[in-house]
Amino acid sequence: MKEFEIRADYSRDTIVIYQSYNEQIAKSAVMNQKFSAPFSFNRMTWIKPSFLWMMERSNYGQKSGQECTLAIHIKREAWEKALSKAILTSPEKRVYPNPGTWEKDFENAEVYVQWDPERNIKGNKLECRSIQVGISRYLIEEFNNEWIVKIEDYTPLVKKILNLTKSGAYDKAKKLLPIEKSYPLPAELAHKIGAVI
Repeated sequence: MKEFEIRADYSRDTIVIYQSYNEQIAKSAVMNQKFSAPFSFNRMTWIKPSFLWMMERSNYGQKSGQECTLAIHIKREAWEKALSKAILTSPEKRVYPNPGTWEKDFENAEVYVQWDPERNIKGNKLECRSIQVGISRYLIEEFNNEWIVKIEDYTPLVKKILNLTKSGAYDKAKKLLPIEKSYPLPAELAHKIGAVI
């Protein structure tokens, strides 16, 4: 795996991103196939295509307020639109030779991109990175109303994988993981977000 590469579960038209919420927000989202209060439309929401990175973030649904894991299928065109608006959360020289340009763009950004160490099934850090994308409050309504195709509740799957890992059955747990493969990006877009193609 390349260090900065988007790996995701995707089809011809959609890509799966993950978020974790409390039961009230998650149940409502699955039932309505959209988010509604008490989901906040006034602050940034982060979406992540790496299942194992999400598991690290939520501790397999054991963190307070992150008990339920949602697999949200969004339109690939919307995903790529978001990436085209994105600014990295730090002024990486390979993307921003002039730090002043980054600072100005960062202040006005509607979408943010951050690369964090990917994890394996045991929760250990890998050399490669995983992307997470921050959707600002200016785009959240659009994300909710236009980007989402389907919302699935992966909480039972997460619990099953957690129980297997707790008993040391990592090989069995691996077989239950969503299949993620390298996501193709146009060269210009890949450069903008610091990805390698």
